[in-house]
Amino acid sequence: MFMQKLLFITTGGTIACAPTDKGLSPSMSGMELLRHLPELENMCEAHTLPLFSIDSTDMTPRHWLAIAAAIEKYYDDYDGFIVCHGTDTMSYTAAALSYLIQNSAKPIVLTGAQKPISFEITDAKRNLRDSVICATDASSHDVMLVFDGRIIAGTRAKKEKTYSFDAFVSVNYPALGNVTDDGIMWFIRPPEPCGEPIFYDELSTSVFWLKLTPGIEPDILPLIFDKYDCIAVESFGVGGVPQSIADKLEALFASYKKGEKLLVMATQVPYEGSNMAVYEVGRRFKDKLCFLEAHDMTPEAVYTKLMWTLAQTALTFEQKRDLFYAPVNFDTLKRGKSK
Repeated sequence: MFMQKLLFITTGGTIACAPTDKGLSPSMSGMELLRHLPELENMCEAHTLPLFSIDSTDMTPRHWLAIAAAIEKYYDDYDGFIVCHGTDTMSYTAAALSYLIQNSAKPIVLTGAQKPISFEITDAKRNLRDSVICATDASSHDVMLVFDGRIIAGTRAKKEKTYSFDAFVSVNYPALGNVTDDGIMWFIRPPEPCGEPIFYDELSTSVFWLKLTPGIEPDILPLIFDKYDCIAVESFGVGGVPQSIADKLEALFASYKKGEKLLVMATQVPYEGSNMAVYEVGRRFKDKLCFLEAHDMTPEAVYTKLMWTLAQTALTFEQKRDLFYAPVNFDTLKRGKSK
């Protein structure tokens, strides 16, 4: 009987945790993890690759690049890949991998658990089983996150609950499908890529994420502009920016050449996206500055896409703008341009 060959890449996280005197800590190896799922031997030919054993709170862009490099190295040897990951930053990793690995005919599935697999009550076994079902399905391509029966595009996932098993949601885009007892019920089938996969091996860390709060002082902005090449601002509502912040940003941008610094406007509201042109507090800002707008993209997708975009150092501002707005793995429905 032919079975697909899957590589389980382990990175630590709650799924691999064990109790210690200092709290839960990831310590279980990949083989130990899979031993808790004996039915796996009838589902696929499983191999493991331990990359690191960390709490996902400690996940960094360096780790994202290592995961992408491992998948590239073993891409021709396996039919699919399952990344076992902690839940706290899994949506960031899923988004980052969506930009680092594009046009993949083979599925790259991220999963984890809210409870360690060794616990009597755990979601880990179901999530691993569902991930295997997804990774061995003929319609699965590119980067996806599988959790609590949901299949979510890598750029649309967000952790919404800290304890519940249904921890992840798909933001501003439907879930791609559900894993059921009878297999996968696809709502949106990932398009089958044409040609070879494209791997990238660089990310810029010169991106700062600024969340606006009522009464925020603009004095911090020059320090941020001095250190970072890109500033993403989480505005209020559909795109409201306090006048003091808008004035300071305008003055700062005037001191740099066009494209030397990149400004991106996003919203703090999780659903339905931004539109800086709706209210005066956004439009007055939009009329004065040249910036990119996140629209319906998730913060995780915006942040990692900017890191990927800025790493393309030979591009002009206009080319970076076009790259940011070009859809990747369902990340945006809005095709727009800065003014």
